[in-house]
Amino acid sequence: MDKACAVIVAAGKGKRMGTGKNKQFIDIKGKPVLCRTLEAFSRCPAVDEIVLVCAGDEIGYCRDEIVGKYGFEKVKSIVSGGTERQDSVYSGLSAVKGRGIVLIHDGARPFVTNKIINDGIRFAEEYGASACGVTPKDTIKVKGESGFSECTLDRSRLFSVQTPQCFKIDLILGCYEKLMDEEIIFTDDTSVAEHFGHKVYLYEGSYENIKITTPEDLAVAESILSKLEK
Repeated sequence: MDKACAVIVAAGKGKRMGTGKNKQFIDIKGKPVLCRTLEAFSRCPAVDEIVLVCAGDEIGYCRDEIVGKYGFEKVKSIVSGGTERQDSVYSGLSAVKGRGIVLIHDGARPFVTNKIINDGIRFAEEYGASACGVTPKDTIKVKGESGFSECTLDRSRLFSVQTPQCFKIDLILGCYEKLMDEEIIFTDDTSVAEHFGHKVYLYEGSYENIKITTPEDLAVAESILSKLEK
């Protein structure tokens, strides 16, 4: 198996949470969200090291109150993010040392499992790029500008993409380097790979692998954690 590095992107401010505090630092049952995300990758034997991307003015806090306090020895670098998510990802990718597989993951997605991580590495080794996700539970319609439904999409062919999104490092770093010359904003790493002609293998994630974005998500997260702790 190739060397695997996780790039944890935690530079967003999370305005939809409405707390005035970075959502990654909000506690869930006594530990910050970001701490639980780092725990998931730290305890996975397949992950060799971690690069943490955070806001420039939060590097000290992350170093002292998250990485240092909880003893995350796999975190080898803490780097400053950028204005857009893709700027933060590029900053993290640039800090990855050597070749192998890189897993790009949201700092606010703490319930990723060893199986999801291991499958992502395996499929990225085989196909060059992979991403986990789930089939949407709801019927998805296309809404027109007039407010009326235009059509109903075939749910069996739809895929709600999560993270980690996993790549051979040379592949995705090359894509991001080329992206710097284009004025296009992407919110998802698979879209960057696809933009430059690479296919992405989609594999099964988990409905519990949620991204904590709103206050309602915190209640769901506490419920998931209570179940996992039983």
